[in-house]
This record gives sequence, structure tokens and C-alpha cells, in this order.
Amino acid sequence: MKTLPLFLSLILAGCSAAKQETPAAATLFEGARLITDGSTVVENSAFVIENAKISSVGRKGEITAPAGAARVDLTGKTVIPALVDTHTHLGWAIIKTGRIDKDTYTKDNLIDHLHRLAYYGVAATQSMGIDPGDTPYEVRANPVPDAALFHIAGRGMGRPNAGPGQPYWKPVAYAIDSEADGRKAVQELAEKHVDWVKIWVDDRNGTVPKLTPPLYRAIIDEAHKHDLRVVAHIYYLADAKELLRAGIDGFAHGVRDKDIDDEFMKLIKERPNVFVIPNLPDIGTGLQDPAWIGETVPAAEVKRLTDALQNRSAEDKKKATDFFAVQARNLKKLNDAGVRIGFGTDSGVTVGWPAHEELTDMVTAGMTPAQVLTAATKTAAEILKMDQLGSVAAGKSADFIVLDANPLDNITNSRKIAKVYLRGKEVDRAGLKAGFVGP
Repeated sequence: MKTLPLFLSLILAGCSAAKQETPAAATLFEGARLITDGSTVVENSAFVIENAKISSVGRKGEITAPAGAARVDLTGKTVIPALVDTHTHLGWAIIKTGRIDKDTYTKDNLIDHLHRLAYYGVAATQSMGIDPGDTPYEVRANPVPDAALFHIAGRGMGRPNAGPGQPYWKPVAYAIDSEADGRKAVQELAEKHVDWVKIWVDDRNGTVPKLTPPLYRAIIDEAHKHDLRVVAHIYYLADAKELLRAGIDGFAHGVRDKDIDDEFMKLIKERPNVFVIPNLPDIGTGLQDPAWIGETVPAAEVKRLTDALQNRSAEDKKKATDFFAVQARNLKKLNDAGVRIGFGTDSGVTVGWPAHEELTDMVTAGMTPAQVLTAATKTAAEILKMDQLGSVAAGKSADFIVLDANPLDNITNSRKIAKVYLRGKEVDRAGLKAGFVGP
């Protein structure tokens, strides 16, 4: 939050007694089907917001609102907690007037992305390792209205010349060539109080060297000394197994080269706090409704995206289907075994709407809508240690989405957004939309 100058702080402190004497503004929401934490349902619900917090939750007629409280009738609506996207790459690209800039990281781009996430009901996000300079830390410390909260990994770590996204982004990741390099990088990140450490353990289809076990073991060891968790970008099953042996805290992707085996399942069950953020590959489920995407993306860009999907060759379609299938099988196996499943989109160039595409893809992979909503709200908030988010419950921050239909019946109903509330205030979705694509 913004730090006020000392003199202004004193003025506000002097006024605090007067403020305490004034009853807090409150709002009572009544009549909605309330999905409190992804799965628990309260029909004909009632809940009260006071001072940006949820003060009470129950059934209509059982909740007493403070005197003078405003009332909002949500009869026929469904309310879910706001989503939490634990894997994004923000600030490098902005979509406006059909143009995508991939070579510049700016504060304006970053805030634009956080607005886009808010528009689609995302309350908070974790940016994953390509955040240069001081700008991301400034944005994290100073939340803006109508925007998702921002967590950061700062600069991630990979081998020299093996950073992510090249040549689209300027190299940002630390180039790790020795155990000493890894420990020094962790120490620098610890001084900046990053939310966790990101490493890339992948050879990019044989095109770059990947972090070796001695290197990432040193990184993990040093991070744990600083009470920091380490999350790994992975591709191969063999690397995932070795990372589990090394003490990794989470995976930013599922295994993608083959079906996970009994040895992997044994290793991950031995470490129940390890989480997996599936990040299923794009199969175009969001693009089935171009009008919905067009709420925040210029028509020319929507056409480019849909055309690219439709014009794929039969061979490319099969590759995409097969690539999705192996990850879907792995996700279902992990979920069925009770492994901790989070939620993330790996989004950057396109921001906001991919969260709802990921919800659909996770259901397609075999999870139930309730399980997916839990992963994207309660579990994702727990993974980020943002205990004020993830559920509509007394004492939590008032972050929720009002829907026109029930996502437990059909997960694509998560896209039928009537309103979004973040930190107790309704997001100005109409104003944001006008800024994204024009009035």
C-alpha cells in the first residue's frame, strides 16, 4: 500500500477518533446462490460487507445487517470467490488497437494487465520470473483500484542464454553457471522480499542447456535458508522426479513429455505440501466464443487468434490434441490421488480471459467443476499465502464474482459475469472495457 508522507499520516491519525465514531458503511447482498469456497453451496444466501471485509455469511433472513446498510438483490445470480492466477508473465505486452508490443516492460503495461485480470474476476496473481528492475516491486507495494493484487518472483533463474521467451523478451533471468551464482541470486531476491523463487529446468526441446541437479539443489537450499519457496518450470518426467528429491516446493507446469508413473506418484505423495499448477496447453476453448473475448480484445486481434486456430493443419491439430491428452491424464491422476492442485494460466500477451479457458480445460481433463473452482480460489490463495482471499467467508476480503448462471452446472458459466467486486468495491468493468477496446 502507498506510504503516506509523515505530515499526512499525523493528520489522519488525529482524525482517527472521529472516524471511529462514525458507523462503518455496510452492504447486504441477498438472494444469490453462494459458492463459498469453490464447492460449498449456500442457496438463497445473505452476506454483509463492511470496510472492504465480509463480516457475516448465512441464509437470507438469518443475517442482520447494520443499521443503514445498503441492500443489493442478487436473486437468480450465483456468487463465487474471485479467482487467483498463480502463474502469469505481465508487463511485457499490451493489447490495444490490435497491436502487441513484446519488447518493452513498462509500468503502464503492467497496470493494464492487472486491470484486465480484474475485469475477468481475478483478485490476485503471481508473476513468474521475468520482472526486471524496480517497477514490479513498486506496483506490488501500491495496489491500484480496479486491479488484481500483484505478487512477484522478480528475476527467475536459468542457464546462460537459456532464459524464457527469447527472442520476444529481453533476457531477464539470472544466468546460473555455478552453485555460487545460484546462491548469490537467491540472496539478492531475498533482499527484495520476492514472494517465491522461479527456476527453469527445461532444455526447450533440446535447444538450450538446462539447470543441472547440483545447480538447482544449491538454489533450493539457499532459498529455504531465507524462508523462500522455489517453483520450477518443468517439461520432463525425469526432471520432475529429481526436483522432488531436491526439495522443490511446487511445479509451474505438469509433466509434459509422458505419463507420470508410480515412482513419481510415490515421490510427490511423500511431500504433501508440494503443489502443481497444471497450465494445460491451449486447445482453443476460449476462442469458441469470440464475442466474449472481444469484450477486452480488439476485433482484429480476435480474428487473428481465431483464424490461427481454425487454419491449423490436420497434423498440427493432432499434435495439439495429443499434447493436451498426456497432460490431462497426468492432471486427473494427480487430482484423484489428492495431490495439491493449484491454478495458473502462464498468460502474458493475452491476459484475463485465459483464466476462464483454463477452468474449462481443467474440467475437460477430468476434474469436476467444484474441484476446479476450489483449485482456482481456495487452493490458489493458500498457495500464494494470501489468506484474505479464496473464499466468501466472515473475516475475508470482499473479493467475489457475481454470475448470471451456475458454474457447477457448466464451468463455462464462469464467463457469464454480471459484476466483479475486489476489496469491497465493485469493479468499473464498463469503464475498463472502454479503455481496452473503445466505447
